Amino acid sequence: MSIVSLVGLLVVIALSAAGCNKLKARDQLNKGVQAYKGAQYDAAIENFKQAKDLDPGLLNARLYLATAYASQYIPGAPSEENVRKGQQAIAEFQDVLRGDPKNLSAIDGIGSILYQMAATPFTPAKFEESKTYHVKHIQLKPNDPEPYYWVGVIDWSLSFRANSEMRAAYNAANPHKQIRDEQPLPPKVREEYAAKYGALVDEGIQHLQKAIELRNDYEDAMAYLNLLYRRKADQVESPAEREALVKKADELVEKVKEIKQRKMEEGPAK
Repeated sequence: MSIVSLVGLLVVIALSAAGCNKLKARDQLNKGVQAYKGAQYDAAIENFKQAKDLDPGLLNARLYLATAYASQYIPGAPSEENVRKGQQAIAEFQDVLRGDPKNLSAIDGIGSILYQMAATPFTPAKFEESKTYHVKHIQLKPNDPEPYYWVGVIDWSLSFRANSEMRAAYNAANPHKQIRDEQPLPPKVREEYAAKYGALVDEGIQHLQKAIELRNDYEDAMAYLNLLYRRKADQVESPAEREALVKKADELVEKVKEIKQRKMEEGPAK
């Protein structure tokens, strides 16, 4: 057999093997999907790993593998194994983004896992990192309301935590002059809060307003906008301005109730 013929034969064999591996990969992917749907996450992970190894270009295998890891992550659970599941999910989603930087499923997946990991222990840097992925979603698809909502939720989480800590610190230092949660902050505390978190609260308000503009019955966004109006009220000096912000917050609470009631009466969407 000539060298040319031998090379040709080897190419055919290689192509045949590659095609065979792709078929095997899709088989493993399908088995993994069925296991995942049956909540057999460990089995699904092994199937998705095999599919990924057999066909590194099979994007869905990588996405499903990341999603399976994410499904096993328990927010707030401190065990090393649980943290590792979250980190593995992020790593797999990042692997998808290396091949497809605009993949919204991977972008949203990382944003979601980081948000969950940021809550316990409370880690502001992780909240901020999570927000960067929701901002990427906005840049790629600016008419989706969800990423605007998540930016607002993160901004509320950070500003609310700071507000609570400042109130607690003041009350600890002033045992005979306590302030309740619904009361205005003392002037010096208010000034510090506004200086450190004013821009964050404004950003959250703007993003939640945009989410509601894009989906006018977005009750979850309204609920958080109500909460951020209350944080904004803690930053203003004028009693009249504070009262106006609290009134806007109260009106949103009533609007959320109306929307929920209407949806209950209408029944599930068909």
